[in-house]
Amino acid sequence: MKLLVVDDEQDVQLLFLQKFRKELRAGELEMDFAFSGEAALEHLGQEEDPQRDLVLSDINMPGMSGIDLLKIIKHRYPQLPVFMITAYGDEEYYTSAMENGADDYIIKPIEFNQLKMKLSGIQ
Repeated sequence: MKLLVVDDEQDVQLLFLQKFRKELRAGELEMDFAFSGEAALEHLGQEEDPQRDLVLSDINMPGMSGIDLLKIIKHRYPQLPVFMITAYGDEEYYTSAMENGADDYIIKPIEFNQLKMKLSGIQ
């Protein structure tokens, strides 16, 4: 499985690499990181097939928000699942994410065992 994790907080990369180290070593998982919505779009490229199985995106980021990124991804790649991640359990964020096509909504701090179970359902 190939994941793209999008979050403006760069320490998230170390956290994900640590929590998924077993899956990464076993070759069950590949992870790339983008630190802005704009960088995520560059990473996905302009091709019809983005070569990813899932995007995990923070909602609150400077510049392009995660919701704006979600809208673009769902327009360009409607088959690509997107999980939104936020520190805010706000109903407005949840509603906006779901109305714009989010496949799941995860509140920080991330419960990694639950996330791993959700990922196994995508494969």
